[in-house]
Amino acid sequence: MSTTSRITATMVAAAVGISALAACGTPGGGSDAKTVTLVSHDSFQVSKSVLAAFEKESGYKVKMLKGGDAGKAVNQAVLTKGNPQGDVFFGIDNTLLSRGLDEGLFTPYRAKGLEKVPAALQLDKGEHRVTPLDYGDICVNYDRGYFDRHKIAPPKTFDDLIKPRYKGLLVTENSATSSPGLAFQLGTLAKYGEKGWQDYWKKLKANGIEVVDGWDQAYNDRFSGSAAGKAKGDKPLVVSYASSPPAEVLGKKPAPKEAPTGVAAGTCFRQIEFGGLLKGAKNEKGGKALLDFLLSKEFQEDVPLKMFVNPAREDAKVPELFTKYGTTIDQPATLAPGTITKNREQWIKQWSSLVLK
Repeated sequence: MSTTSRITATMVAAAVGISALAACGTPGGGSDAKTVTLVSHDSFQVSKSVLAAFEKESGYKVKMLKGGDAGKAVNQAVLTKGNPQGDVFFGIDNTLLSRGLDEGLFTPYRAKGLEKVPAALQLDKGEHRVTPLDYGDICVNYDRGYFDRHKIAPPKTFDDLIKPRYKGLLVTENSATSSPGLAFQLGTLAKYGEKGWQDYWKKLKANGIEVVDGWDQAYNDRFSGSAAGKAKGDKPLVVSYASSPPAEVLGKKPAPKEAPTGVAAGTCFRQIEFGGLLKGAKNEKGGKALLDFLLSKEFQEDVPLKMFVNPAREDAKVPELFTKYGTTIDQPATLAPGTITKNREQWIKQWSSLVLK
């Protein structure tokens, strides 16, 4: 989940429980037929005008409930399954998808416009329990200024990160509590395999890698290149997104020739985000309309500069700022969803035992 709010947010949810960010319409949310409730991670964003157009056309008011990082939001959805806090969930990704499907969180629904989404993104194509809505790449980002000042070339690959010159420079997120952290771990699994990934992490740990709970803390508190953090962090390397650099440029005048942060293209793992109609939704009809909206061309073209990810629809236009300052990853690391499903919990436990103790 990569969004403007990741760059601008200064606070994160203090508890796993979902907190209301904004509410439109009457109290009671999902129990009101005129209100439809969207449950998401903290980084969901949409332009007011785009949302207002949907509300006017559909007749529904949208209530948004945000529940921390994607991992925490999914955990909360599992805890409330059958009696969900909303009608639609946004933000479960391919690293966590199997858990949501195995827990039976979603009611099948084929959203309008799905034919415009590449087959490679439709990981639940046969059943349509979830709808692909965006994708991006989790990569190590670097602070250009730091490496220029120290006359050190920034890292490019996973192998580079364990070199002595980068000792103590990298901060990442906890695989057990953060989807970017888990995606980074999966990237190392894709690179080094079952026999080599743990040895690699031993070397990362010996090279001084720092682990924090979530993306916001890593990027805005610890990363020296964060505008939102006003460069108070002391880590010039952070696990973030290939699309984070455009977020650092957004609104700057005059526009710089390049973003102040860069991407180590050889450290990337492809992340796909989905939305789904929550089983037991109190407003199922409204939930279906909301899912149609999330896959509409209007919302999809709003996605890049609001959430700094790529739209799932092939026919959605991407703004110049996004393409000029972002990094296109031609060969991101990937793992088959079935492989993640089979091994994820074991891998997380092994990672926690190895890195956190």
